[in-house]
Amino acid sequence: MRTIPMQTIQELLAAIQPLDKNKQAQAAQHIDGLVKPLNSLGRLETLAIQLAGMPGLTRLDELQKEIVVMCADHGVYEEGVAISPQQVTHLQALNMLKGTSGVCVLAKNSGATVLPVDIGIDCEPIETMLSLKVGRGSGNIARGPAMSRFDAEELLLRSARLVQQRAAEGIAVFGTGELGIANTTPASAIISVLSGCDPHEVVGIGANLPADRIQHKEAIVRQAIAVNQPDPADAIDVLAKVGGYDLVGMTGVILGAGACGMPVVLDGFLSYAAAMAACQLAPEVKNYCIPSHFSAEKGSQRALEYLGLTPYLYLDLRLGEGSGAALAMSIVSAAGAMYCQMGVLAESGISLKA
Repeated sequence: MRTIPMQTIQELLAAIQPLDKNKQAQAAQHIDGLVKPLNSLGRLETLAIQLAGMPGLTRLDELQKEIVVMCADHGVYEEGVAISPQQVTHLQALNMLKGTSGVCVLAKNSGATVLPVDIGIDCEPIETMLSLKVGRGSGNIARGPAMSRFDAEELLLRSARLVQQRAAEGIAVFGTGELGIANTTPASAIISVLSGCDPHEVVGIGANLPADRIQHKEAIVRQAIAVNQPDPADAIDVLAKVGGYDLVGMTGVILGAGACGMPVVLDGFLSYAAAMAACQLAPEVKNYCIPSHFSAEKGSQRALEYLGLTPYLYLDLRLGEGSGAALAMSIVSAAGAMYCQMGVLAESGISLKA
């Protein structure tokens, strides 16, 4: 892996380098020489070429994969934008530690591990759970900022350093995940501000919010933007004012993976919001992002259009947690297996020429 300093935001962003075009050209040539018709494995080939250009990877098969799940509570819950009790964040975090949550089951099936992180749950420290928290739940964005800019920058760096630490311990592919009741509200605000679209285009039902309360949720997003006046040209300002601890942490994971020269598999709606912030801060990091699935949450299309990314899976998922990223880890494995294990046409005795 690449070892780089991460003492400041500027150092973190400067560490994110372009993909190696020479290695990508070599990878494309190798793939064209495998025992198959040209381009017959479609986007799997494109993914392998993308991975081959990442400076933090020395091989493409047998990669260790991990989904980092950022868990936090949100003050905007007070505004009635979610129907689940807020303590579900804490309770589901405990289930993750037990390995019984949705993302844990799907990750295990894909050969990936799950690392739950307390980055702002409104509870006392949880035994055996990694903590990066600076506070117990972010501020209510409908009344003021989610956090200070200082805290946002600190959490970005802490999250990026965690990725660097896990990379040093052998992880080569990272996934983004989150857990936090009411967190689709700040995610909607971030996407609305950064994309310049109206909240009506992005606010959805989240975790089964009744249809007759969507208009209220949309109004809260509008209020959050009006009260805080986030600067759409400054992603850290947006994250601090209308985001949340989990969204900042996910942004840090994306930037940290890019700084290490390693891939990061995005999950759904929350991941899109974090990726939008990350890509504004460091446009080059987009080349390290692998979009897993098209979230069923309203606003997904707008976010993905902004990012210019096309997901690999269309399964109507909206669980969150990193569940889509867990499923897409199998696609990453398949791309690596194709690249490293398929036979070479020149040695097969097969001719595909007309």
